Amino acid sequence: MGLMKESKGERIKGRRGEIGLTQEQLADAVGVTYQAVQQWESGKSNPKGKRLEALAAALSCSKVWIEFGSDEAEKPSNVVEGPSIKGRYPLISWVAAGAWCDISEIHPAEAVLYPCPVSCSDRTFVLRVQGISMEPLFRDGDLIFIDPAADVRHGSYVVARLDDHNEATFKKLIIEGGQKYLKPVNPNWPEQIIPINGNCTIVGPVVFSGRVF
Repeated sequence: MGLMKESKGERIKGRRGEIGLTQEQLADAVGVTYQAVQQWESGKSNPKGKRLEALAAALSCSKVWIEFGSDEAEKPSNVVEGPSIKGRYPLISWVAAGAWCDISEIHPAEAVLYPCPVSCSDRTFVLRVQGISMEPLFRDGDLIFIDPAADVRHGSYVVARLDDHNEATFKKLIIEGGQKYLKPVNPNWPEQIIPINGNCTIVGPVVFSGRVF
């Protein structure tokens, strides 16, 4: 008698536990309510379309794995086809995730290009995260793809530039009562709220992130 396969909800819950996310943190990363995550994990509903893509990115796994898991009895290999590449974008600098940091302008012709599986504008660039203020969703060394042409909304993960000093930081954007704030994901980070007071420009939102092993 064969082993019972994990359900999609069990895979989501198990992977969330492996990378140390709460349901609330995963919900924030995907852009849904934590009740939606509860529904997915219980099997009462399933993530689809852009929600599935965002879930896979937040869990650092593939959509195929979420949908079907890995079953060597049914598949000749545990290697699944990778995502199609939509474009390659330049690593223009690294940015500290926990403090302001200078942006080094590098001409794309001189930069290393990294592939991205989501559609982006030709203004997209890549930064390498350094620091722990955005853990556990984004870790030290992760690559983040920022598209200045993409829409920015409440809950977006953004790179913001301090206009007077050409400095930048990577945080979550909070919009409440017409006021904008920057917030780290790490609940233990000492500076939890950074008001945007007029001298700060949102460079663009993170449209994709990847981990280099």
